[in-house]
Amino acid sequence: MAEYYEMTIAGCKRKLPICPVNEKLDIAGFIMFNDVEITVASAKALLEKCPEFDYIITAESKGIPLAYEMARQTGKPYIVARKGKKLYMVEPLVVEVRSITTTGVQTLVLDKSDADLMNGKRILIVDDVVSTGESLTAIETLVNEAGGNIVGKAFVLAEGDAKDREDIIYLEPLPLFFK
Repeated sequence: MAEYYEMTIAGCKRKLPICPVNEKLDIAGFIMFNDVEITVASAKALLEKCPEFDYIITAESKGIPLAYEMARQTGKPYIVARKGKKLYMVEPLVVEVRSITTTGVQTLVLDKSDADLMNGKRILIVDDVVSTGESLTAIETLVNEAGGNIVGKAFVLAEGDAKDREDIIYLEPLPLFFK
């Protein structure tokens, strides 16, 4: 029988499945895809905590629904750092990242046209979960290389020690499960 971690996020009660990372560590799986209620509620709750911004940026893919909904609620645009170089990209900015939930090294890529939009603008970084901070660091690097001014880093959940960070905004802490 599957184990779950029960929590309330932005007023929405959820049962998150416990998923093994390795023989010593499990995490609670939080997936915003197809959960419109939690996406809308989380976006609203985060926006109440966030500073003024010009653009939202997120990494492909799980942060996209949140970034879209925050953009929809504010009328401000959002940008997605892609997981690979696309044919249409001209002079892309590229950063490598290693995430706790993905095997191996990934790349995050920002098209020059998106980088140009961020130059000199107030940028809000958003994503579903922050854990080790590796993905966040990669996005910060892209924004800095593009000349953007990071005004906030907002997440639905802060996993493990990330909850102790003073440089992020989040709705709820999420524990790690050590065996």
